[in-house]
Amino acid sequence: MMNPSELKTALGSGLLSFPVTTFNPDFSFDEDAYRDHISWLDGFGASVLFAPGGTGELFSLTPSEAAYITKVAKATSKNTPIVGGAAYGTAMAVEMAKAAEAAGADGVLLLPPYLMFCEQDGLVAHVKAVCDAVGVGVVVYNRDNIVLSAESIARLCDQCPNLIGFKDGYGEVDRVIEITTLLGDRLTYIGGMPTHELYATAYFAAGVTTYSSAVFNFVPELAQRFYSALRAGNTDVTNQILKDFFFPLTKLRNRKKGYAVSIIKAGLRARGRKSGPVRPPLIDLTAEEFALLEQMVNTAA
Repeated sequence: MMNPSELKTALGSGLLSFPVTTFNPDFSFDEDAYRDHISWLDGFGASVLFAPGGTGELFSLTPSEAAYITKVAKATSKNTPIVGGAAYGTAMAVEMAKAAEAAGADGVLLLPPYLMFCEQDGLVAHVKAVCDAVGVGVVVYNRDNIVLSAESIARLCDQCPNLIGFKDGYGEVDRVIEITTLLGDRLTYIGGMPTHELYATAYFAAGVTTYSSAVFNFVPELAQRFYSALRAGNTDVTNQILKDFFFPLTKLRNRKKGYAVSIIKAGLRARGRKSGPVRPPLIDLTAEEFALLEQMVNTAA
């Protein structure tokens, strides 16, 4: 396990991703397929894998399942640090964070609490409770109903030495600029918008120089090529990949709610790899949609 400082450095050193959680047709965890998937991704140079995260269907897992999947990911990965997930109300998030740490995770990604929109003081107390509960590094994920202000992030940095990362999936770049300007290198800043490659150039200019790539699950070679071109300022390459792959992919993704996860699992199947179905309440792509995706993947891979 990494200490918080080591994880902070690792998070900022390259491209990140979050593996899908593989299921059997009956929606039970397919451990063999998951081990195979982690082993495959482990060879493509991600700096950190979040397992299970949003694309890993954390919201569809029981806390015990999430802890076990984290343990399997950590035991399988030979080269890549593993960050576990925690979510829901404060008591359950604390429980999940502790379980991830006990499972060997190098850190914890704190996803939004369930349902409620809360005041800043309550959100600060929520994040602090999770940070206080573990010794590993914690990354807070700004999105949906946890949108921390720059002042709140600064308060948490003062109170929580193991808060080492800020991931943004909310999309207010001016808020991100305020946070990065205020806190400098106190945190590692991570882009977390759906299909973040679409936003990567704008976030890069705001001081967010890494992000989690969902498509790394099924086209890791392309994901790394895009990331390398972005870091090198090679807009000819990034623009071409956006036009050829990411714009058509996003158009298909936007057809139905929840496809941000479903399309990633389908992408794995298009590569001839096992992923299994998404768990309800998500739904899988139709046969016609899968055929369109398969064409994109065959061209890109």
